[in-house]
Amino acid sequence: MEITFKEIPNEFTIDTLLHQNTYLVDGILKEWKGKTANVFSTISSTKEYQPTLLGTVPDLGENEALEALHAAEKAYNRGQGLWPTMKVADRIAAMEKFVLQMKTKREEVVKLLMWEIGKTLPDSQKEFDRTVEYIYDTIEDYKKMDRTSAKFEKNAGVYAHIRRGPLGVVLCLGPYNYPLNETFALLIPALIMGNTAIFKPAKHGVLLLSPLLEAFQNSFPAGVVNIIYGRGRTLATPIMETGKVDVLALIGNSKSANSIQANHPNKNRLRLVLGLEAKNPAIVLPDADLDLAISECIVGTTSFNGQRCTALKVVYVHEDIVAEFNKRFAAKVDALKFGNPWENGVQLTPLPEPEKPAYIQELIDDATKKGAKIINENGGKTTENYIFPAVLYPVSKNMRVFEEEQFGPVIPVLSFSDIQEPLNDMAESNYGQQVSVFGSDVKTLAPLIDTLVNLVCRVNLNSSCQRGPDMYPFTGRKDSAVATLSVYDALRSFSIRTFVASKDSAYNNKILQELLDTKSSNFINTDYIL
Repeated sequence: MEITFKEIPNEFTIDTLLHQNTYLVDGILKEWKGKTANVFSTISSTKEYQPTLLGTVPDLGENEALEALHAAEKAYNRGQGLWPTMKVADRIAAMEKFVLQMKTKREEVVKLLMWEIGKTLPDSQKEFDRTVEYIYDTIEDYKKMDRTSAKFEKNAGVYAHIRRGPLGVVLCLGPYNYPLNETFALLIPALIMGNTAIFKPAKHGVLLLSPLLEAFQNSFPAGVVNIIYGRGRTLATPIMETGKVDVLALIGNSKSANSIQANHPNKNRLRLVLGLEAKNPAIVLPDADLDLAISECIVGTTSFNGQRCTALKVVYVHEDIVAEFNKRFAAKVDALKFGNPWENGVQLTPLPEPEKPAYIQELIDDATKKGAKIINENGGKTTENYIFPAVLYPVSKNMRVFEEEQFGPVIPVLSFSDIQEPLNDMAESNYGQQVSVFGSDVKTLAPLIDTLVNLVCRVNLNSSCQRGPDMYPFTGRKDSAVATLSVYDALRSFSIRTFVASKDSAYNNKILQELLDTKSSNFINTDYIL
């Protein structure tokens, strides 16, 4: 696969290196003079290929990790801190202050998204804008929640004022593929509900947080959000071993989640909010609109090079139409344009993980040794930073590409004669996030849907799997998730129902009335924000 070097437009060149020499702890951007880690992009700036140095980040150790934990602990202060006891309106005001400052950094963050993880310019812009929208939607839903809670209930002679309260200290670990959007889908609801947080950015997509550090610093009280850099295991292990983390919020894979939570000495006290891996299938029925199915499967399998937990990672096609599907699908894959993220019309971009092309090649080699063929002409062709999507057929269950979440550009296709075949595979799978079903016969679809909703958490009818809209629940069964994310659900995942109760008596009622009249309690009040 030959790629001709193209000069990088001035607005996208790396003119100066970004040396992130501070980390945020206890409201202070602390200068770091110790060991640092280089941040490279797999995108080359020169005609002769070589990775591009983007800058450096601190390589913090155990002491700095525990320093961040202590700051978060102090800010929460066992529920007595300023942030968890603050009025809802004041926490919202802090979040609004943050997002206003965040919007001024759009250009910087978008540029770093392209260079750090190879995301196309339109998708990088979309990720930033979607994140801003997510924050505003979260604020609005929190207001709605507060309005709903601004009342007393009475049952069996007892008045209750029921609201949602924070859980405590959150350790937040985000993913590299959506280092802004998915990370903030954890961090923002955790913060706005009154929790305090230690946040470590992902290995890839780490520098793009740098333009936002000051906004975090001056928008939230000291210790509410602490941002540290370094190796996940080095930092997360000592933090978890203290037993002082109340919530582990992680988007990544189940092995990482299991190893991190294993360090916590009191697992019964640890709340988990996890977005994990998936092996989302597409099922193409014999009566499917092939043009539509192929178009959606192209998006589902190749968008951001398949580096999405919501990507379609295996495609089942009915034997009556598999030959036609393969012919047209393979041609569509080969027509996809590869290039750097800022180039017009590119759909495939450099892979951010240097080792990923070799891993994808391993999957291809294993499959072809066991009987699969690459059915698209460009499949498996490589450059220094990419391997072109390989469409493999026929794929069998003994192949690695069938079992493993490939998280990259390789597309396994299987044929089936009986719908029970893909259903049995899904039931036996360790994963259960989403499925895409393509077909039109209602008599076939109805019982299929009724089964699939018990195997996965989202059934996409004649459309590819996806995360959004962010108002809808995002979760999974088995190894694919713990808890539920979305604008609505995340606020509830990071909080707990708590209430004040009093027996209906003249004595108690007088006190409650005085509490309401004087507005001396931030919890007991019936005011709400419009």
